[in-house]
Amino acid sequence: MSSDNYQVYTFPNGIRLVHCQVNHTKIAHCGFSLEVGSRDEKAHQEGIAHFWEHMAFKGTQKRKSFHIINRLDAVGGELNAFTTKEKIVFYASVLDEHSEKAIDILSDIAFRSIFPDKEIEKERGVILEEMAMYKDNPIDLLDDEFDEVVFGNHALGKQILGTSESVKRFKRTDFEEFVGQNLDTSRLIFSSVSRLPFAKVKKMVEKYIADIPAFSSTLYRNPAPFVKAQHIIKSKSISQAHCMIGGAAYNLHDTKRIPFALLNNYLGGPALNSRLNLSLREKYGLVYSVDSGFSAYSDSGMFAISFATEKKSLDKSLNLVLKQLNLLKEKTLGSGLFHTAKQQFKGQLAMSSESNSGLMIGMGKSFLDFGRMVSLQEFFDKVDALTVFDLQDIAQEIFREENLHRLIYMPDGTEEE
Repeated sequence: MSSDNYQVYTFPNGIRLVHCQVNHTKIAHCGFSLEVGSRDEKAHQEGIAHFWEHMAFKGTQKRKSFHIINRLDAVGGELNAFTTKEKIVFYASVLDEHSEKAIDILSDIAFRSIFPDKEIEKERGVILEEMAMYKDNPIDLLDDEFDEVVFGNHALGKQILGTSESVKRFKRTDFEEFVGQNLDTSRLIFSSVSRLPFAKVKKMVEKYIADIPAFSSTLYRNPAPFVKAQHIIKSKSISQAHCMIGGAAYNLHDTKRIPFALLNNYLGGPALNSRLNLSLREKYGLVYSVDSGFSAYSDSGMFAISFATEKKSLDKSLNLVLKQLNLLKEKTLGSGLFHTAKQQFKGQLAMSSESNSGLMIGMGKSFLDFGRMVSLQEFFDKVDALTVFDLQDIAQEIFREENLHRLIYMPDGTEEE
């Protein structure tokens, strides 16, 4: 989709509206994206960004919890939210005839939450159960703990859910303090995708946010320090060995981010013909799945390869992973493979952009990260301009074995293998 499809308006309070009109849908997707996440918490606030996301649904100046959750459910719509290391997003999807209801409720929960004491106590229990659920899943637990291995004691290494100790002590004043410290209307996007014309969407949004004052806060994020590679093995009551291997990578604004994303996709992306899947699963049958992920933040980044296998197959699986990394360092891709890798990457990006809800969330993220909408064609042009030497240089920089962390959960024998 061309950037010409996007229209932008900045309200007097600094909030930006970004709308994309799509004529072939009856569904309206919209939401608020805030440039604040778990990495912006102070030491005594660990987990409060995620807790705030939950509490936004638990009572506002004019609605109780039931009225919030019932408002869109009653017309077949959806209301949801999520928290990341750098963002909080409140969003909704409804038939476009109910767009105003969605804008009304989203504005209410984003700006007019009152954090009732009774609801804090109830939601505290819900979040503690959520934390227990994650701890019971070795894949989720490994993923969270690997962040801490790569980033150390830095805020990016902290768990988004916080700790049970921090969650147990939050009070209403803690939420009010966090919101007051971090809410900034100039770093807040309302994104929208529907068949409605821009003027109509603008009029509806203005009705519900015009009285919101301009908020201002200072965003200061410490870059993550380099952490010396660690090899950690932990015993767990599990039936397979779970392994994660990876390390630091490029940030959102690094010119090497896109070539590394391509390289990472070729190595262990979702396609069945990824190098790691062909080796560990298809050739040797050692794993059910193996993936390589890349997370780019505003000033830091990381990548991680993950798999689970039988305890006796762990060493062989690890050696096969390292072999693939070494091959990418030692040899350039053949022209045919490189062309296929580019086409595959572009095709996956294009298919992901077909989701209007994903497009809406992506618009908010793009404007917060880059101040504009980065078009698919612009991305394609950068991918097309890459050479095999670009990828090899990056592989030699990122895949240096002495910089690769390892975190392994090893079966302790208490469960059947």
